[in-house]
Amino acid sequence: MTTVQHMDITVVESVDRGELVSLYQSVGWGVYASDPDGLTGAIDGSTYVVTARHKGELIGLARGLSDDATIFYLQDILVRPEWQGLGVGTALLADCLRRYGHVRQKVLITDDEEKQHRFYRAMGYRDIADDSRTRLHAFVQMKGF
Repeated sequence: MTTVQHMDITVVESVDRGELVSLYQSVGWGVYASDPDGLTGAIDGSTYVVTARHKGELIGLARGLSDDATIFYLQDILVRPEWQGLGVGTALLADCLRRYGHVRQKVLITDDEEKQHRFYRAMGYRDIADDSRTRLHAFVQMKGF
């Protein structure tokens, strides 16, 4: 894998609204992008936000929620399509996992896309549906679901 040179991974307090909308639109997350107030509120309300920039351009973001003791929930990780496969997502997630390495559970919900599954498995996540050693179940409640 080729990695991006001169990429800045930064923990942030806030991100420019226009940059956020553009980034979320670039990956097809229109539900988020269509509600800029909700999107900025979600970012501002996150426990941890880390961004990747190349020459000042926002090329990726990861954000999560945590009690900083027992759980870290990775809510979003996204990288502009032209930067995918170059180590940006790996660097963002590695930063989150380093920050919350001491917590017992690191949880995420993702789409049914094999490329995403391979990425998360490579980063140490397991799909509980595939693990017969556990008796865990995941339950969600979502609007429209």
